[in-house]
Amino acid sequence: MKDNVMEVASMAGRIMLENGAEIARVEEVMSRIATHYGTDSCNFFVLSNGIFTTDSNHAKVEHIPFHGSQFDKVVEVCRVSRQVERGQLSIQQCEAKLQAIRRMNDHPATEQIFASALGSAGFCAIFGGGIVDCAVSFVCGLLLWIYIIALGNRYMSKITSNIAGGMLVSLLCIVCHHLGIGHLGNIITGAIIPLVPGVPFTNGIRDLANEDYIAGATRLLDALMVFLCIAAGVSFAFMLDYAVMGEMIHIDGMHTDPFTSTWAFQIVASLVGTAAFAVLFGVPRRYYIDCGLCGMAGWLTYMVLMRLCGSSVVIATFFAAIVVAVLSYGFAMFRRCPVIVFLVCGIFPLVPGAGVFWTTYNVVSDQLSSALTTGFTALKLTFAIVFGIIIFMELRNRLKHTALKK
Repeated sequence: MKDNVMEVASMAGRIMLENGAEIARVEEVMSRIATHYGTDSCNFFVLSNGIFTTDSNHAKVEHIPFHGSQFDKVVEVCRVSRQVERGQLSIQQCEAKLQAIRRMNDHPATEQIFASALGSAGFCAIFGGGIVDCAVSFVCGLLLWIYIIALGNRYMSKITSNIAGGMLVSLLCIVCHHLGIGHLGNIITGAIIPLVPGVPFTNGIRDLANEDYIAGATRLLDALMVFLCIAAGVSFAFMLDYAVMGEMIHIDGMHTDPFTSTWAFQIVASLVGTAAFAVLFGVPRRYYIDCGLCGMAGWLTYMVLMRLCGSSVVIATFFAAIVVAVLSYGFAMFRRCPVIVFLVCGIFPLVPGAGVFWTTYNVVSDQLSSALTTGFTALKLTFAIVFGIIIFMELRNRLKHTALKK
């Protein structure tokens, strides 16, 4: 009986970990299942890519690679664990449900491709691109996700896939630039957004906040590696264009379109863009609007502080991250769903993806002082997001502990 309980708890942990759940949530669900079925002696130690399970007589180590974000599986496993806690499932029924969750299909490829295209267009608008720029980003985002589904996820390592993806989408944008279609800075910034590692970045922050420093540092390092791979791909594209055309492309900066930069358009773009990326993360369809609202609220906070209050970009990002965290926890409580589902999507408009592009471009074009400036700004924005989420989580935990003592 005990061995079977350990296997079921480990299965639940494996499903969650390989689909993007944070460490604390995985350990909580495994302990909940094991405790209910009477095996209090089980201990679980979870890392970002492995689970250690021990009891008085056995020890088991599992290596669990990250397969990609399928938050619908994470949500369903959490729901099963709560049913177990309420005594609604036998051990056999729990195992059968977990097996069914493992076999759940991803969202249809056509839905993912359209979401990538729509998300790229939405974020291009957020970054100031005009209608033509958004249309080009839409096409580039669509082709990028076709590549990821057809080749990137099947035949390439994570490093190679992200380098090739960054290079592909950059070359597409450069071709459009030579044809006189769109503003290169805007369209390429929007088009590379689907490659941004939102899940390891956000999970790394939450793991650090939960004082799980090994897992947090590992996941943030993973996110950094993906950013560097994207930058390498963009660099290769510009160097290839230079070798063919004989001169480096000159980009004056980001174009700000007067129509798409209006309050109404920015609000809609942030809502649609964030909801689109919820599809790519495998969020259950019933939560798409909730995720979009989290992203919209964060971006609206950012705009209010920047446009009306004259705040610096770092201060605006910091408070916007807090707003996203507050709203994400609110939706998680209301929906009885893991907070990571809303937090990963909601934080996306604030992630300094544009900073990655501009730092890379400035390095390739030998503008090293500008590269240092843009790179340092991107780093400051990253820390603003990190500290915004961590500070809110710490305050929430303090209030929770105080309430429990009373």
